[in-house]
Amino acid sequence: MKKMTIRKMNKEKIDFKNDIGEKLVGDIYLPNSKLNAGVVFGHCFSCSRHTRILTESCEALYRAGIASLKFDFSGNGQSEGEFSETTYSKHVSEMKVAVDQLIQQGISQIGLAGHSMGAAIALLTAASTSNVRGVCTLAGRYSGMSFDRLLNGSTQNQLEEDGQVCFTSRNRSLCLNADFFTDVNSYDLAEITRGLTNSLLAVHGGRDEIIPVEEVYLSRDFRPENTEVFVVEDADHMFSNGEHREVVAERLSYWFSKQFAKSG
Repeated sequence: MKKMTIRKMNKEKIDFKNDIGEKLVGDIYLPNSKLNAGVVFGHCFSCSRHTRILTESCEALYRAGIASLKFDFSGNGQSEGEFSETTYSKHVSEMKVAVDQLIQQGISQIGLAGHSMGAAIALLTAASTSNVRGVCTLAGRYSGMSFDRLLNGSTQNQLEEDGQVCFTSRNRSLCLNADFFTDVNSYDLAEITRGLTNSLLAVHGGRDEIIPVEEVYLSRDFRPENTEVFVVEDADHMFSNGEHREVVAERLSYWFSKQFAKSG
């Protein structure tokens, strides 16, 4: 699909507070549109809102007249907070606050999307938010997490002895407290997916080296109705190829346009 030329994009850097008063930083895209619709994006583990697949998805939505907001979870990017205090529950509450930012702009039709860990946060947020029209997961995991997946023998010992696990990710020296692992294991993504009442678009790369492509088909197994699976055959976990990102961004934009049209 050929991209439409936009001379000036109405994009603004904003900040807002999470439930414990930490400043979160984001980018909000507000097209001059009567659609009254917007999508909130969550980023991947230890990433930031500047992930290219999120930026290009926001731009594709803008061209379709749909607002969007991508933001840094606490402890990441330009947002305040300690990464070590990361939990799924904390990030879900932050995504809900981000939704409120769009609502304050007069936007009543809301969609959620996320990449990798952000995909799980989007699913969990949708399950506990009443006004979400549709959810899109990008390279998400549907079978959930477990201690076995998160920790090997040595890191389990480190957690037991020190109450935290330390590691390096994206050139950052990071630690996670035990609360993260307890919190992750409190969620059953399979059951949450089965219980979703929202429309669902599950996007994955066929050569995802982090989360196997087989995960995306679980979305349809768990919830066959109103679920669409879209696989970009040669794409990796980060959709690092520009052509792959364009395909994903345009598909996401087209899909959300359909969901908002149904609701309009």
